[in-house]
Amino acid sequence: MDDVNNSDDQKEDASPDDKSRAGLASHEGLCVLHLFCRGEAATTDSQGVIDALKSFNAAGGQSLSVAMLGHKSDIGIMALSPDMWMFRELQTSVRRAGLQIDYSYLSLTEVSEYAEGLPEQVLNARLHPKLPPEGMNSFCFYPMSKRRQPGRNWYVLTFDERRSLMQAHGNVGREYRGKVLQLVTGSTGLDDYEWGVSLFATGPDEIKACVYEMRFDPASAHYGDFGPFYTGMVAPIEEVLASCI
Repeated sequence: MDDVNNSDDQKEDASPDDKSRAGLASHEGLCVLHLFCRGEAATTDSQGVIDALKSFNAAGGQSLSVAMLGHKSDIGIMALSPDMWMFRELQTSVRRAGLQIDYSYLSLTEVSEYAEGLPEQVLNARLHPKLPPEGMNSFCFYPMSKRRQPGRNWYVLTFDERRSLMQAHGNVGREYRGKVLQLVTGSTGLDDYEWGVSLFATGPDEIKACVYEMRFDPASAHYGDFGPFYTGMVAPIEEVLASCI
């Protein structure tokens, strides 16, 4: 077996762009990074932040910005790309421009194992979403997991039991079609919870009503654990910065 640590030939031939990035792109769907930041007028280079998002988009990524409400953060950035190195570059660029990242979340777009039989168009929209949806500028993000408590352990249920619960859960969400768009991204092994949930809606009341009604569904009531909620308004980055910095 060759000793890669002592191989001069391999060191000379190695290309940082190719070999250091190998295996760090999603093979199906997109990687998703949420950044929740704050900044001060005296220390934030707003044009630097704008340029960071423009460069990310020009390199093939997709990003949106959110004017956040409450004490948790001022500016939200949701970025999608197949290449995790693009996230590192974006994160470094906004930090160098003066934004402080207070919370972040990493996940992957996915097709649920319970989605068998859905049209190909629907499945592709989950793996490669185009965001934000038109006319849905109210935004909410939260992470969640399924419980593993005695008597309430999601992972000891049979597949058919889990599928039945999730189908009923999905029926509740479909009542809000046209008012709320939900993007559930998987984060098992990547971040603190198992999924990230991004909601886009025609208004905050629709988000509140949808999440409240889903809380009574057995899949959530018996098995759902939720993390912090981050809420704001989707807008161009220039408008977000003008309102927050």
